[in-house]
Amino acid sequence: MKIGARKPSIKKSLKSCTTGKAKRAVKKAVNPVYGKKGTGFAKSPSKSVKNSIYKKTTVGVKDLLK
Repeated sequence: MKIGARKPSIKKSLKSCTTGKAKRAVKKAVNPVYGKKGTGFAKSPSKSVKNSIYKKTTVGVKDLLK
């Protein structure tokens, strides 16, 4: 498991900024559990636990600038 600073990805940060509000609204209309808190654990528990540990043990560039 990685501990410390995460490597920033410009490609992924631009993708997250440009994903439109309309696209999210369509996904939510089609899938009622889209974007709800806790659905990641119900879908894939092991992946959810690993991601939560990774999030707690690493630091991003935005976190350092705060």
